[in-house]
Amino acid sequence: MTDVSTPTTTGSTEGGTAEGVDLDARALELDRSHVFHSWSAQASLAPVSIAGGSGTTVWDHGGRRYLDFSSQLVNVNIGHSHPRLVAAIQEQAATLATIGPATANLTRGEAAKRILAHAPSGMSKVFFTNGGADAVENAIRLARLHTGRRKVISRYRSYHGNTGAAIVATGDWRRLPNEYATGHVHAFGPYLYRSEFWATTPEEECERALHHLRRVVECEGPDTVAAILLETIPGTAGIIPPPPGYLEGVRALADAHGIVLILDEVMAGFGRAGEWFALDAYGARPDLITFAKGVNSGYVPVGGVVISQEIAATFDDRVFPGGLTYSGHPLAAASIVASIDAMEEEGIVDHARTIGTDVLGPALADLAERHPVIGEVRGRGVFWALELVADRATRAPLPASEIAFAKGALTERGLLPFTADNRIHVVPPCVVTADEVAQAVEIYDEVLTLLDERL
Repeated sequence: MTDVSTPTTTGSTEGGTAEGVDLDARALELDRSHVFHSWSAQASLAPVSIAGGSGTTVWDHGGRRYLDFSSQLVNVNIGHSHPRLVAAIQEQAATLATIGPATANLTRGEAAKRILAHAPSGMSKVFFTNGGADAVENAIRLARLHTGRRKVISRYRSYHGNTGAAIVATGDWRRLPNEYATGHVHAFGPYLYRSEFWATTPEEECERALHHLRRVVECEGPDTVAAILLETIPGTAGIIPPPPGYLEGVRALADAHGIVLILDEVMAGFGRAGEWFALDAYGARPDLITFAKGVNSGYVPVGGVVISQEIAATFDDRVFPGGLTYSGHPLAAASIVASIDAMEEEGIVDHARTIGTDVLGPALADLAERHPVIGEVRGRGVFWALELVADRATRAPLPASEIAFAKGALTERGLLPFTADNRIHVVPPCVVTADEVAQAVEIYDEVLTLLDERL
């Protein structure tokens, strides 16, 4: 892994002050006075102030350091302040800071070429977007225009973004206040720990989940279904790797009815699951792949859709009615080129796979052996979830108040967690070391002990 030293925090001096101003207090004051946060009741917020970062660590203006085991929003795959990405963005900004999407740009083309080099065979074009939500939005648009159909089937346990169609394709509670788009249908996917199908084995869960999806397609009318949209591994919904054969079964179902298969790799792609694309571990080739987050670790906002040759050809002589001012922005493209090159040359994807198999996975399994509050551990690469329960026998989810307690206790001990529902998602950057995993596991162990005692 690249050795990146802790840089000096810009504009700060010893103790986190500048000209007598407490910069952390100032950051919080400005935030609470002027910044409107997503998915939050504004009055209840007390965010952590972050001034800088390097690798798997971030710090505030006063120098307090945190292990970032959230990767922010599960996107800083290559780690904070990777020198190669920083240099590429600086160099591109000095050469050409922005250019319209209708132009040809060398850096944009190189970014698309590198993404396609890691995509399945038969994928031929990349449509760049500003992030993951509008990647999903445009993948749905491509599928509807290609098929001439309207309906999109997605899962209840899913998150696809916060734009019109993407949020309605989402399955969780965030969909409910935002249901303005039409043509969306939801189904249950495989999730053996909380099976909707009374399954007791992965094989049963796979077979019954596929039967359920098949019946949904049949009842909706196959000729009305444009796309089946799935996260390859549901992320925010619980980090739920599919059982063997499930994605292959979905592919066969889609093929039988001329339905486009969209795999959402916004969170799972580019090393997160220990593969370039999480789908590489399975035997199903999609027609469209959405990406964002890990493709450049969020250094510059970017996302996109990888498009199959067949769907791309639909628009050879037909106008695609979609576009974005910043599609293929050169700063974003430069960061993609630098990120993929660094991941290749430094073996970062292989490292994520190995650290998950040999270090992180076994350490989390050991925690589960010792802490009754853990109902299940699951994941791949640096993409893991600890599902927390109030009772292992009934699998009753740990209440939200206890998750809030755990989040605060982890942060107090110097670890930034990612929590969702009754889960702690263990999602460090792909460059995390074995020593950093050990340090984090020690903190998790302390907090899980407290949770056990509170049961």
